[in-house]
Order: sequence, then C-alpha cells, then structure tokens
Amino acid sequence: MEPLKHECGVAMVRLLKPLSYYQEKYGTPLWGLHKMYLLMEKQHNRGQEGAGLACVKLNATPGEEYMFRERATGTAAITEIFQNISAHSEEFAAELYMGHLRYSTTGKSGLTYIHPFLRRNNWRVKNLAICGNFNLTNVDEVFAGITAEGQHPRRYADTYILLEQLGHRLDREVEHLYSQYQKEGLEGLDMNCAIEEHIDLTNVLKTTSRTWDGGYVICGVTGSGESFAVRDPWGIRTAFWYKNDEVLVLASERPVIQTVFDVPLKEVHELLPGQALLAKRNGAMHLAEISRSKTCSACSFERIYFSRGSDLDIYRERKMLGKQLVSHILKVVDYDVEHTVFSFIPNTAEVAFYGMLEGLDEYLNERKVKHIEALGHKPDHAELERILSMRIRSEKVAVKDIKLRTFIAEGNSRNDLAAHVYDITYGSVQSRIDNLVVIDDSIVRGTTLRQSIIRILDRLQPKKLVIVSSSPQVRYPDYYGIDMSNLEQFIAFKATVSLLEERQMKDVITRAYRNAKRQEEHPGGRMENYVKQLYAPFSDEEIAGRIASLLTPENIHAKVQIVYQSLEGLHKACPQHRGDWYFSGDYPTEGGLRLLNKAFIEFIEKRYQF
Repeated sequence: MEPLKHECGVAMVRLLKPLSYYQEKYGTPLWGLHKMYLLMEKQHNRGQEGAGLACVKLNATPGEEYMFRERATGTAAITEIFQNISAHSEEFAAELYMGHLRYSTTGKSGLTYIHPFLRRNNWRVKNLAICGNFNLTNVDEVFAGITAEGQHPRRYADTYILLEQLGHRLDREVEHLYSQYQKEGLEGLDMNCAIEEHIDLTNVLKTTSRTWDGGYVICGVTGSGESFAVRDPWGIRTAFWYKNDEVLVLASERPVIQTVFDVPLKEVHELLPGQALLAKRNGAMHLAEISRSKTCSACSFERIYFSRGSDLDIYRERKMLGKQLVSHILKVVDYDVEHTVFSFIPNTAEVAFYGMLEGLDEYLNERKVKHIEALGHKPDHAELERILSMRIRSEKVAVKDIKLRTFIAEGNSRNDLAAHVYDITYGSVQSRIDNLVVIDDSIVRGTTLRQSIIRILDRLQPKKLVIVSSSPQVRYPDYYGIDMSNLEQFIAFKATVSLLEERQMKDVITRAYRNAKRQEEHPGGRMENYVKQLYAPFSDEEIAGRIASLLTPENIHAKVQIVYQSLEGLHKACPQHRGDWYFSGDYPTEGGLRLLNKAFIEFIEKRYQF
C-alpha cells in the first residue's frame, strides 16, 4: 500500500527510586534515560517527521533549572536528540521523562510543531509540558472557548490550544490551593510544599477534556513532578502501562514495553477509554475516570497496519484477516489452486499472507480427504502420492529493492521510475498458465498499484492477477489522526462516483448533496452521513470491479481483479477494535460527521459547480 502518515507515538518513564539507587544497581543514574531511548526507538514507525523529549529533575534547588527539553526534525530525530543529550547528560539525569514521535497529518511541520510543548512559570507546579497522539475535530470550538475567557494562544494549532487550556486550569487549581492554605496560615516554602504535595490533576483533566471531540492520548508533566496520560472516551487512540517497584512506564504500544523491560504480556495493562494514569510528585500512582466511557471505537487500522506486528494479539488478528479471505480468493481463481501462485506485497502484509496460506492449506487438506474417500477402495501408493503431493504454491514474487527518488523526474519519467520500486522473481509463475494472487494490507488511493505494482507483476505474465486487500474498502476520510482526510483521494469513492455518472444516476449525488447542505445550514440536529447514499446502489463486488478497471494501466496483459475484506470479516478478526469509520462511515463522534459533511459539500460544489 501507499505509506500513510498516521498516529504519533508517546512514551513516559517515571523512576520510583532515588537516582542513587539506579547508580548503585545499574551503574548509571541515566538508566531511565536509556529506557526512554529504547521506548522511542522501538516506536520509530509511529513518527518519522520529528521527535522530542522532556525531563523533570525532582530535587533541584532554587536557581537551578529543573525542566529540560530536546527536539529535532527528520527521520533521524531520535538519534540527533540523544546525541545532543549525551553532550550534557547531567542535565538529563532526571526522575521523570516524556517523549514524543511525530507524524504530521495537518500539513504543519517544522521544529515549532514538534512536541513536547512547554508553558513556563516561576512556580514549579505551574510549569507544564504536554505531548500527544491525537487529532481533535473541534479545534475551532475549543479555540473560541478559551479566547472568550481572555486567553491568547500564540499559534492556531491544536497542541498550543490544548497547552493553554490545560495550563489555565492548572493555574486555577494552584490558586484554589493557595487560597485554602493561606486561610490555614501557611506561607513561603511551607505554602509551596503544601501545594506541590496536594495538587491533583484529575480535576484539571476533567474540566478541560469535556470540550474535546476526537481521538487522543495526551500526556503531561509539571515542573514539580506531577505526570498524567489520558485517553479519549471512545478509545480511538491506544496506550499501555506497566509498573513495578522501580519504574512506572507508558507507551503507545504494548510489545514495546514488553521488550524494553522484559516483562510478560499479562503485566502490561491497557489504559482504558476515558481513563487517566496519574503519578504524584512522590511517585504514588492512581487511575481515574476522566470521561465516561463511550461506545468502544478503538482504531482498527491500528491492528491492520500501524502497530508493530510483534504484539501477540495483533499478530493473531492479522493472520485471521488473511485466513478469512480464502473463500473469496478461491472463487475468483475458480478453485484452481494447482495453477495459482500466492504471494504478498512487502512488507506489512506478510502476516496476513501467512494466515491466507493457513486457510488455503486447510482447504486443500479437505480436498485431499475427499479425493481419498472418493476412490472407494484401498488406494495404492501411486494414487496416494498423487493426492498427497498437492501443494499450495507460494512464492516471494516481489522484492522491495530501493527507495527511488522519483521527485527528480516528471510525467512519464516519474511513472517509469515508480515502476522499478520492486524487483520481481522471474520464473516463479508459469507464463499465461498460472494465476497470481498477491495480498496487501489495504488499498487507499491505489496510486502505487497503478503506477508500479500492477505493471511490475504483469511482467511475470500471469493469466489472471488478483490483488487482495486484507482490509475493507476505504470509503471515508479519517479525522482522528490518519492522513486520509480528502474524499477525492479514495479510489473506492472515485469508483463509486464513476459508476453513478456512467449509469445516469446523478440524482443520487444531487439528493445526497442537498441533504448534506441542509444539515450544514441548519445545525443543531443529529448529524447524518449522507455520503453513504452514494454507495448504497452498488454491491461491494461492483465497486471492486470498477476499482480494478480504474487501477489497471494500459497495455496490461493479465486480467486484473481486486478482492476486499468484508466488514464482517474485519470485526471477526479484530473483535475488540470496532473503530471502522473509514470503511463503514460510522463515525464515533459528531465532530467526525461534521467534517465529513463539509468535505462532501466542498467536493460536490467543486466538481459540479452547484
């Protein structure tokens, strides 16, 4: 598939012993920093546009800096950050770390937008650093709300807005404690210590998050050593945590924690929807319900593509996604497994490929049993050998060789370069005799298929070329952190509009547009997804057929067909991750529906000059 920019990654490490303990046991006070490096590097797949790290030293004396931050842009950002830190490592010998890996999905890039973000104050407890894996769908409303209170964010960006919103509530919480302890006669350092000891960020999170619409895991630390991580109530974004007597750690992915700390799966816990993990200055940890959990909509793309496949459950789910496609594939190749070669497009579809092979082996074993039973007598050696020698033919037909820099070329030259991104294994397919079935994890835009993969695979001269997607048709934009926000980029949407226009069904488009326009002009009621009306007249197979024709370049000799996973198959494989809005159009929040409605109106008005 075409690489998608997607959810960022977060990591937090809170040491629960004095630094001298780690010096004595592990030979370095930087033990926590080393673990932080591993957590970030193991999640490098989640952000290759930049990275950032913040730390808090809990025992600094007045006049000494206690919060440090290092950020860098580019794919080598993690390396650059830790190289810079090594030059002044004493500053980063701290008890509390927070790291972030960034993938921009909003078009804003550069060091200015790299997390963590800092809000400074002369009181330690009022200093705040935040980072997050999130995308809010109602930034305009949140911005309007905080500016109405008199705040003035320095930039119109969601992270800056959240920083000011959280910072404002933190200030109010500190002021409330100040008034309380002032009445009790405290002052000076006694006042400061009492506030730092009793500050509770639970209320800060509850009062701010009630205005947020979208998917998020947001992390934060204060200068006095408080820390938190909070997950959206729909469970769209993921986070996991682990604690022993030495450390409290949180990361976006479970196997990362398992690997870095060498702990079994059962000891790593998922942060639940609407829940926050909070740690006090003294290291005491507790979980709090910040928002009431909504209908679970955990992102299924997280399971199909984004997360590391080394997670036990994700590995099983990806295999199941491949296995459940077997009946569809067999139908397309007319059950002719003797003359079909099965493969995958490197590298993210490899696990689904194994599941597909497992299902095909089960099918072939059933056929063998039936063949033996049909003999009606005690078979001789030759008959048994003929039946038992039947095999599923699998080959690695495509090898991703190099990343060609196609930006140096234009037009047809660019397409020619794209057609050489993969090498093929010549001789793996019998020319004009074998079918070739190749599984991918998803087909979003189809650009890579049309510009390179189909052309490349056609060189093997298969009789029929079947492209299999282990996920359903991507029909709708994502507004919660994946870089797929425009309707016109989806090949499934293009194919559907093409079918409607070809069959003189423009009235379906017009009716859906008018309904969408009506709910935009008269907000307040329950939002509806009227884009669904465009897909309703057609079966999944009809749309897949049109997609195949749109993605097949000229002068391709093989017959090209595309097979997609069904929604039912997705849910069966990933039962705990029901977030499928990019496939089904069932957005978990009003903000997602509102943005879809706007995108659809803009597309129609631009295309048809309504």
